[in-house]
Amino acid sequence: MDLNKVMLIGRLTRDPEIRTTPNGQSVASFGMATNLIWTNQNGEKQERVEYHNIVAWRKLAEICQQYLSKGRRVYIEGRLQTRDWVDKDGTKRFRTEIIADNMIILDSRNSGSINASAQNQPSSENIPTIEQESEQPKSNEPEANSNNNEEEIKVEDLPF
Repeated sequence: MDLNKVMLIGRLTRDPEIRTTPNGQSVASFGMATNLIWTNQNGEKQERVEYHNIVAWRKLAEICQQYLSKGRRVYIEGRLQTRDWVDKDGTKRFRTEIIADNMIILDSRNSGSINASAQNQPSSENIPTIEQESEQPKSNEPEANSNNNEEEIKVEDLPF
């Protein structure tokens, strides 16, 4: 069995850009930074910043575009994907991206926490979830750690 899972907590480095594919699907892309802080052998604090390219599809893309902006602190859950292409100079280029399945806004600007998913996933937080249909098959197994007090909001029920 293979596993391709990414979980990040960080801040957006740019506002989400949303586009529409020729077949009508929404896709949003934005940057995110995460920090690693440690103390070296001399007792000095060190910091390293990693930059990540995030891509969200369909309703999750629209939600990201509506609620996210540069500087917002978010939790992103998804998978790694590397794509390649040949640029106009004939050079083969590569880009590794995180395809988002789940997004939770962590800072408290304006509306508080928002949890948006691209698939039906249990949440350990007691906050409303926004579910999005996924092309992945759903399991018939019961969800572990499901929270009975959690309010479920379906994408179809959203006013936007």
